[in-house]
Amino acid sequence: MRILVVGAGSTGGYFGGRLLQAGRDVTFLVRPGRAQQLRARGLEIVSPHGDITLTPQLLCAGDIRGPYDVILLTVKAYSLAQALEDVAPAVGPDTVILPVLNGMKHMGVLRARFGGDKLVGCVCMVAASVDAQGRVIQDGELQRLSYGELSGRPSVRIARLDGVMRDAGFDARLSSTIERDMWEKWVLLATLGGVNSLMRATVGEVVAAPGGLDFIHAFLDEVVSVVRVVGIPPGEAFLATTTRLLTERGSNRTSSMYRDLCAGDPVEAEHILGDLVARAAAAGLTVPRLSAAFMQLAIYERRRRAEDSTNTADS
Repeated sequence: MRILVVGAGSTGGYFGGRLLQAGRDVTFLVRPGRAQQLRARGLEIVSPHGDITLTPQLLCAGDIRGPYDVILLTVKAYSLAQALEDVAPAVGPDTVILPVLNGMKHMGVLRARFGGDKLVGCVCMVAASVDAQGRVIQDGELQRLSYGELSGRPSVRIARLDGVMRDAGFDARLSSTIERDMWEKWVLLATLGGVNSLMRATVGEVVAAPGGLDFIHAFLDEVVSVVRVVGIPPGEAFLATTTRLLTERGSNRTSSMYRDLCAGDPVEAEHILGDLVARAAAAGLTVPRLSAAFMQLAIYERRRRAEDSTNTADS
């Protein structure tokens, strides 16, 4: 199967690189600057599972000449609109799209653009970043990619996809509950990202603060209360594990959204928090903690864009 990985950042670079290392037919669709970097240095992955340098096949927007069997869509949510324009020539009648994005808003966007029959549910779990040299740095050993038909039923195409993903150097899991898995990841990201960003602190720092533990529990309860009404309720085992992760004393755990915030980069506030706030409002639910976190990040984004515009004008 011919695989097109859209993006070669932390997620696309990691999973696409492992697939390439395993001998799969992988091409990366990247921006010109990233293409130049990868051509000069190769795709470098620094990982507890082994460091590698690969020579990837690269395309930029406008270079696609036909459809691919699988599209692994790994861009940030705020880059989705442009990515869909760039990738459209790669989508054929039998193309399968695996969107590795946060939240659920992108699913509606993809259905509207390419049709629901192209979509397969997907959840990735990896802590990784791209350093100043362009290397993909994995933090910790978790490297899981789950996928499945949104209906939960088996199919020929999902069996073929599973065959390609298996034994490719990461934890590949075929899930019959992938849509619930996606909602569960959203619960985790919204709570962790909201708590980190609103408090400007790690999990451990919030837990150690007066009232911090109660705040985390209340934030999680608020998120779960929305998902139970507008989505697929999370399982009890997931909630137990998530509660433990979010209330661990001394934990340095933070969300990627919070790390982007600290770095002064764009954040996925609209898709991780804003969409959940909007769904809650449509259902008549009051979510003060979620709303406060989203407001905080919306203010940050507005300031960041204003500063970027000023700096561009000055230059």
